[in-house]
Amino acid sequence: MELNSKKLERTSSIVYYSISLILCLFLILLSNKIIDDLDTTTVRPVKENFENKAIMANLGKKSNELTIELENLNTKKSSIEKTIATAKENYANEKQSFDNWVQTRRTLGSPDKDQEVIYRAYKLDEIYKIEQDWRSQLNSQQAKIDQKGKQQQAIQKIINKEKEAAERKYNTELKHYDLKVFLIRLLFVAPILAIGIFFFIRYRRHKFWPLYFGFTLFSIYAFFFGLVPYLPSYGGYVRYAVGILLSAGLGYYAIKTIRRFIETKQAELQISTQERAKNVQSNVAEKALENHFCPSCGKDFILKKWEFPQKNTEIEAYKLVTDFCRHCGLELFSNCNKCGKKNFAHLPYCSSCGTKPTSEN
Repeated sequence: MELNSKKLERTSSIVYYSISLILCLFLILLSNKIIDDLDTTTVRPVKENFENKAIMANLGKKSNELTIELENLNTKKSSIEKTIATAKENYANEKQSFDNWVQTRRTLGSPDKDQEVIYRAYKLDEIYKIEQDWRSQLNSQQAKIDQKGKQQQAIQKIINKEKEAAERKYNTELKHYDLKVFLIRLLFVAPILAIGIFFFIRYRRHKFWPLYFGFTLFSIYAFFFGLVPYLPSYGGYVRYAVGILLSAGLGYYAIKTIRRFIETKQAELQISTQERAKNVQSNVAEKALENHFCPSCGKDFILKKWEFPQKNTEIEAYKLVTDFCRHCGLELFSNCNKCGKKNFAHLPYCSSCGTKPTSEN
């Protein structure tokens, strides 16, 4: 028994495409797992492996020693600065005391010949001299710090040059690694894409077409997305070139198919209406009646109000159907030879009495 239910047709389409998508999903998951395992066949380079470990260790040791020396020198410098600050404060206090004492001596007598004045001035000079000695040590300490700093900068420049050389070697090796992984993936994915295209062209009308269509979707995803993580600089050209070839190939195939369909339809219209009526399939007839188009030429068979001559203005019907297609002459509606009910001529049974149409009785 032939089933022409529109609901069944819609449900079938949903089921078929769901099968395709589910199959595509699991194929993608499986391929990702396989591709991850393929990536382990070659070892990714590590930047540290391209550095001269002996030289870097020696330079690092020297740099650490200089860092320790600089820390010690800075500690001593900080201590000297504190001592200088104390000496400066002592000098300021002593000078203030001396000035006050001298002022007092001037009031009581001549300070120029007083031995106490000379002693206090000598003591003040000694304090100032101590401060100057500490400042001299501070300058010497700063010179040592500057010298060690220059040595550390020189070592750091050498370290930077070593790292830059290692970086260049690493980048070169990384490009080779990416190329290897890309080629491995391409060797795995390219045949899948070819098989997917073959399935689409050869089995798109097969009774198990959802399975083939699901594999085709997977092959397209695998090629255009599976190669992304390790795509080299020219990898985009590969993908875009393949995309152009696929677009051109499918476009050519689509144009050729459409033109062949048009030529076939034009050739069919040259055949008699009786022969064309025999070739109309039930599912096509059902869709034609539902969407009111001729099953032979595909044009609308409903007349609109504005298509009537002016003399028939008394007709109030907005739509009207004719028994024959006004574009190709195919019989559309016929009367049942049993009950006289008008039916669509290409459906298998009369809608009123259930008998075969007139053409088959």
